[in-house]
Amino acid sequence: MKMRSEGIEPNEFTFVAILSACIRVLESEFGFQIHGLVVKMGFLDSTFVANALMGFYWKFTGNLRLVFKLFDEMPQRDVASWNTVISCLVKEGMYEKAFELFRVMQGIGCFRADFFTISSILSACEGSNAFMKGKEVHAHAIRIGLEGNLSVNNVLIGLYTQCGRVRDVAVLFESMPIRDVITWTQMITAYMEFGLVDLAMEVFNEMPEKNCISYNALMAGFCKNGEGLKAVKLFIEMVEEGLELTDFSLSSIINACALVMDVKASEQIQGFCLKFGFGSNVCVEAALLDMCIRCGRMADAEKMFRIWPVEHNKSVVCTSMLCGYARNGQPDEAVLFFLRCRLEGTMDLDEVTLTSILGACGTLGFEKMGEQIHCYALKTGFVTDLGVLNSIISMYAKCGNMNDAIKVFDIMPIRDVVSWNALIAGHILHRQGDEALAVWSAMEEAGIRPDTITLFLVLSAYRHTNLDLVDDCRKLFLSMRTNYDIEPTSQHHASFISVLGQWGLLEEAEETIENMTVEPKASVWRALLDSCRIRLNTTIGKRVAKRILAMKPQDPSTYILVSNLYSASGRWHCSETVREDMRGKGFRKNPARSWIIHQNNIHPFYTRDKSHPQTKDIYRGLEILVMECQKAGYVPDTSFVLHEVEEHQKKEFLLYHSAKLAATYGILMTKHREPIRIVKNIHMCGDCHTFMKYVSIITKREILVRDASGFHCFRNGQCCCKDYW
Repeated sequence: MKMRSEGIEPNEFTFVAILSACIRVLESEFGFQIHGLVVKMGFLDSTFVANALMGFYWKFTGNLRLVFKLFDEMPQRDVASWNTVISCLVKEGMYEKAFELFRVMQGIGCFRADFFTISSILSACEGSNAFMKGKEVHAHAIRIGLEGNLSVNNVLIGLYTQCGRVRDVAVLFESMPIRDVITWTQMITAYMEFGLVDLAMEVFNEMPEKNCISYNALMAGFCKNGEGLKAVKLFIEMVEEGLELTDFSLSSIINACALVMDVKASEQIQGFCLKFGFGSNVCVEAALLDMCIRCGRMADAEKMFRIWPVEHNKSVVCTSMLCGYARNGQPDEAVLFFLRCRLEGTMDLDEVTLTSILGACGTLGFEKMGEQIHCYALKTGFVTDLGVLNSIISMYAKCGNMNDAIKVFDIMPIRDVVSWNALIAGHILHRQGDEALAVWSAMEEAGIRPDTITLFLVLSAYRHTNLDLVDDCRKLFLSMRTNYDIEPTSQHHASFISVLGQWGLLEEAEETIENMTVEPKASVWRALLDSCRIRLNTTIGKRVAKRILAMKPQDPSTYILVSNLYSASGRWHCSETVREDMRGKGFRKNPARSWIIHQNNIHPFYTRDKSHPQTKDIYRGLEILVMECQKAGYVPDTSFVLHEVEEHQKKEFLLYHSAKLAATYGILMTKHREPIRIVKNIHMCGDCHTFMKYVSIITKREILVRDASGFHCFRNGQCCCKDYW
């Protein structure tokens, strides 16, 4: 303005400078006025000014139509004109259009692509996974003398990381005559993408200069590769060195805490974010909510969800909450939350949402709702998603409907290893070992490479076969490394030990554990201990119990096992000491819980639970049921009560176990001769198992119980598990 007031008229260079300044300081209104002045003074024919205007309009409007209008009306264009339009197309994700424009530019002949053109086109190749086209562009760059250009080589590292092999990236990096901080940072990202964490750390340590972006890349790479603790240590280093912390830094460290699943660390990092003012950042908030969920802090996640800003899209956090309930053993809460969100219209249904709610339906045994979700997936086309189909198979299997699980599997156009695993797991859940092995054979014939879960499931299947196939199981277990390149884990060992125990080979099972190259975990010894209990072998059982008691518990299941062993042997003081230690470390035992789905409602029961509206009827009905069972020969087995109380109190404890309460409610509320379906979150105790047999006799009802070991079908005093569970 001052320039014009002094009588000095602007020229094309003035307009370019002013428009560039408008872009930098985000002054859109003044830029629009400058455009008017450009037209008025006749400078629109200037190639430089038109280029600047295209950049300005893309920055402030994102309107490609306006950019192309300016481009099409240009009487003369230069390389920068083509670069501007191609760059806009790439940023908009219109890769094919960018390729087409590049071909037109090349065809004209008078324009030679420069480093900016090549960099943009290579970015388009990376974005569209067009690896062969990228190699062609790379060859073209070499022909025109750009093989040593820093910008081009940096983009090539990204392309070969996404579409190529790690060797291609390494060769390119070594051949670069010039490298900058972007180059080194991209190499860190590249090695992390290929899972080569140690090489990424070497590159980071060799960097001549580092910035916060380099640190962020390394930290994000640690998280991507499950190295949460390393990410936490790196973040502490960043804080100590006073490096700039961005929302990306915070999101990464939050993700790292979620990976570590340390409640205390997650609380500290949440406090850090709030203290330094990142709590109002929507990306950081979403990451914090996800961290709370993954660390089991659902109460804190619920608080965050309740105060989630209205102006921010709530669908994503609704999905996170749903997944959190499903993941943290609260499937009934997941279902209620899902129904509430659908009623309020705050949740969009996508593949992740459907997979989570199907998982919750499977956990609960809520088949009717699972069927409705299946129908919705059919109507909306989500059945084309492999993850959704796999979840449907698993849901039907867990709800006791193997026929529909098999039907879904059979009509799948494409199957992955998870699909096969889901079907094998379903058969094992139903104690159908021979059927599971038939699926395994079909999987091998189809050429599907098994993963570690597949082999664990197949080993488990040998527990439920009609014939003794221990030799086949042993052969598979011993060939895991050579045939499948899979190292046997504690899970595989425990499964194999269970098979040996199932068929009475307790000495071989003990010897197998003794010969393990790594220290056996409590789960492996427990598999043998359970076999000793079933086979009534107290000699080996005592040795195994001593081994378990000598261990220092590291997880809740081992704490509970050790505590129960002390209780079973009458060492009540030791048992309580173990439980106090367990509580001190923040571990908690999930209480035994059984439930029934009746009239589309979940009816849960805990031991000695009196919260149900029909408690009086249930308790009275159970007392009558117990008396009738006792007349038929049922004798309560108080050895399953692991509390230091009098004998009569033990009998009272047994009487009101959650499975018995659920069975009584089912008998009272369902039609005569209709099967009673119960789900239990842990293993059913031996006394409840015996009780259910007698109940099936006196009521002439089929009772289906799914516990942690699988399905029990009680009919006419017999159970399908044959008392091995």
